[in-house]
Amino acid sequence: MPTTKLHADELDVDDALVRRLVADQFPQWARLPVAEVPSAGTDNAMFRLGDDMVVRLPRRPDGARQVTEEQRWLPRLAPHLPLTVPVPLGRGEPAPGYGGPWSVLRWLDGENAYDAPITELADAAVRLGRFVAALRRVDATGGPASWRGGPVEANDAYVRAAIRDLGACGRVDPAAATALWAEVVRLPHRDRGPVWLHGDLLPGNLLTSAGRLTAVIDFGGLGVGDPAADTLAAWAVFTAGTRDLFREAAEVDEATWQRGRGWALCFGLMAEHYYRTTNPVLAAVAHRTVAEALLG
Repeated sequence: MPTTKLHADELDVDDALVRRLVADQFPQWARLPVAEVPSAGTDNAMFRLGDDMVVRLPRRPDGARQVTEEQRWLPRLAPHLPLTVPVPLGRGEPAPGYGGPWSVLRWLDGENAYDAPITELADAAVRLGRFVAALRRVDATGGPASWRGGPVEANDAYVRAAIRDLGACGRVDPAAATALWAEVVRLPHRDRGPVWLHGDLLPGNLLTSAGRLTAVIDFGGLGVGDPAADTLAAWAVFTAGTRDLFREAAEVDEATWQRGRGWALCFGLMAEHYYRTTNPVLAAVAHRTVAEALLG
């Protein structure tokens, strides 16, 4: 779990604030115990509420969109998906001490895959691939744009800065990373309409039980766009021996797959560059993702 604030504009959130917010807006739950949930996540703070619920509060002022989209779309998408996803139970409103919306969700049993890694990788590759394919098939009419739904080369300046800095300290092979990135920015764009994507399929957003994938959480990046971003899980979660299982189940073509590899490289470089001193768990995932992307 990060020990310092991760962002310059990060909000102050603690269990006392959560108790007050719940008591004021959901008095029926006011007597339930509140306990912080340790997490290496970067966008939200989570507090268990009783045995069956969790309060989720964006860490930054611009997190209101995440709450709005999750509350609106998750109940519509869930019936179409083959893995368990969060169930919104209540929407909290801005209040003194916390100026944005927040959510109460049903608690899902399991551990995130940062803390309890997937050991049944082949099974998980098929399960997550089918999840990606099922999400993509849901009617995307009216869906908001995902933050990773556009062209990956929009991050060109940040990626090149990360290659320069991480290369200088020996964290990445700058020649190999630059060469792969050059291939990525030359890839043709998707020529079909936008589809639904989760947008952030990283180990911390996957729940496991006894080493098996059981649920997908954190839909803050939910939206529509190019589905390539959801294939970054092939390099962030899986191995060379299980990537093809994920690809087959996800039903993606070669162009989408290569753009997804570009997203894996992009995420890995930018996340390690940004979080290498504040969030070692995520930085380690990012470093591995770059290494896997460079392997192919």
